[in-house]
Amino acid sequence: MRLNELSPAEGSRHRSRRVGRGDGSGRGTYSGRGMKGQKAHHKGVRLGFEGGQLPLIKRLPRKRGFTNIFKIEFNVVNVSSLNVFEEGAEVSPKEMKDAGLIHSLSRPTKILGNGDLEKSLTVRADRFSSTAEEKIKAAQGTVRKA
Repeated sequence: MRLNELSPAEGSRHRSRRVGRGDGSGRGTYSGRGMKGQKAHHKGVRLGFEGGQLPLIKRLPRKRGFTNIFKIEFNVVNVSSLNVFEEGAEVSPKEMKDAGLIHSLSRPTKILGNGDLEKSLTVRADRFSSTAEEKIKAAQGTVRKA
């Protein structure tokens, strides 16, 4: 089969209805647009037009804008929250979930530098803030990217 041999399936294509071509056509005179007026004379009104009333899109300014589909939502854990683990423990997102620090393992985990770490821990996470990394190393802990 070649490109020049391709054709639509039998019966899938219809001729478009020819409106406004005389009274005998079945769609003559007003061509399905009724009598006089804005909808008969023009293509209609623009999207969102409400007849001069302030449109919904202007009445609700907070609804404008867009949602970034590439935004990554992180599980956020502060360094101070890691004090619940024992000295020398290896802390991964699974251990954090078991301890109730994060809710879901489907999101990546990020460690932030709020608070102080009093124990030496090996912390495994997807991302670390620079202050969190400094505080973990200052407590003789190690940082590993998961």
